[in-house]
Amino acid sequence: MNKSVDNYFIDGCGRCPLGGTSDCKVHNWTEELELLRDIANSCGLNEESKWGVPCYTFNKKNVLIVSAFKEFAAISFFKGALLSDNKKILEKPGKNSQAARYMKFTNVTDIKSIQDEIKSYIFEAIEVEKAGLKLEFKKNPEPLPQELEDRFEEDPTLKSAFDNLTPGRQRGYIIYFSQPKQSTTRIKRIEKCIPKILSGEGLHDKYSSSKKRSQ
Repeated sequence: MNKSVDNYFIDGCGRCPLGGTSDCKVHNWTEELELLRDIANSCGLNEESKWGVPCYTFNKKNVLIVSAFKEFAAISFFKGALLSDNKKILEKPGKNSQAARYMKFTNVTDIKSIQDEIKSYIFEAIEVEKAGLKLEFKKNPEPLPQELEDRFEEDPTLKSAFDNLTPGRQRGYIIYFSQPKQSTTRIKRIEKCIPKILSGEGLHDKYSSSKKRSQ
C-alpha cells in the first residue's frame, strides 16, 4: 500500500475547504473506502495518489480510482464503457459520460455481497489495458469551453465530480467559464471554481458542511 494514500483517509483529497476537517466527505465513508482499497490492492494493481485520491494503475496506465462523494463511496473505472458489465452494476457519472463508469456503495454489506464480482470487473479492466483498447469519443453535446475539456483530461476526478452535478449546476459553470474572451481568464475562472465543483456545489451555492450519516 502507498503511504501517500493513507493521508486520503485522514485529510481527504485536500482540494476543497472541507479537507482536513471532520466534515470532509471521506469520513462519511471510511469503512467502505478502506474495503474498496483492499479489494483493489488484492488484484495486483499499483497503488498511487493522483488528484488527491487513491488511484490504481497497471503498467503506468490508470485503471480505477476509489473516492468519496457526498451521498456514496465509489470505485470508478477509467475505461468502464469497454467493460462487459454482465451484472449491470456500472453507472455513468453523468448522462454525457463516454468512458468512465462507477459502482456506488452506501454500506459495507453491499460491497461484501459482490466482492468477487468487483474483482472480476477489475481483472477485466486490466485485460483492457493489456490489449491496449481505446475508446472512440463522440463530440460532447454540451458546449464545453476547450479549457474545461483540457482540465478534465488532466484531472479525471474533477470530471467525475462535474458529471455528478445537476444539469443546472453544470450549465451555470459552463456559461460562467465560457463568457471571457481571453483563454487565460477562462482558465482562472475554472481554477477558482474547482473546490466548489469537488464539493458538489453550484456556482452560486455557499459551501455547506457534509452531514454525517446516521450510525
